[in-house]
Amino acid sequence: MPAATPSAPTAGRPKPGSERLHGAIARNLGVAIVSGVHKPGDILGNEIELSEQLAVSRSAYREAIRILAAKGLVESRPRTGTRVLTMDRWNLLDSDVLSWFFASEPSPVIVNGLFELRMIVEPAAAALAAARRSDGDLAEMRTALESMERMTLKTEAGQSADRDFHQAILTATGNPPLISLASTIGAGVRWTTLYKQRKRRLPPDPMPEHWAVYEAIAASDTEAARSTMAALVAHALEQTESAASIKTAKPVAVGRPLR
Repeated sequence: MPAATPSAPTAGRPKPGSERLHGAIARNLGVAIVSGVHKPGDILGNEIELSEQLAVSRSAYREAIRILAAKGLVESRPRTGTRVLTMDRWNLLDSDVLSWFFASEPSPVIVNGLFELRMIVEPAAAALAAARRSDGDLAEMRTALESMERMTLKTEAGQSADRDFHQAILTATGNPPLISLASTIGAGVRWTTLYKQRKRRLPPDPMPEHWAVYEAIAASDTEAARSTMAALVAHALEQTESAASIKTAKPVAVGRPLR
């Protein structure tokens, strides 16, 4: 049996009142797992001992473990305890899991994988949105961009508006499976933006690329929507590489417009 890892996450005890207690415990443990403090195969400490060390009830700790299990990070079995699973079992599309990666220094594998996902999904989604968008969809996109322009990406409101813009494009596709990726794409946009900001100053004006995508969608120009979104995602990757001082593989736009 693998040796037990440190019995409590390095982020410290959850603070009651800052968020629901079991959610705080899950976040602390989740960050410790995705950052490698707890490695795949490691057995987390005894439930009674850990709940006492964290000064929380056993039921709160147990609920936190259920959250992690639902996201594929751990599994609990009688007698063997709670074991950390390998990354291929983790729900990497979960917005919480993504946020836990970016709470510390994200792996280049995760950063590159996230941008490859965006490059596969977002240009195709922009092309579909150009073909199918309604006036209401365009209004949602324009409102998000105007708020982003007004608030800037240096503020939480501006970052939320950026996320809203990308999610509005997915919604405009009218494709339920694509729309279900909205929270993942939105989380990816948000956390990479925050990551770039904490490492260096953001580019002075991110708006021209965003408005170019909007104008292509508004004009129902599917190929322009595809190409402008691909350029936007590729530029975001370059900025993230610069912020992280890492080398990642360049995502390549693939496929043709869905008919």
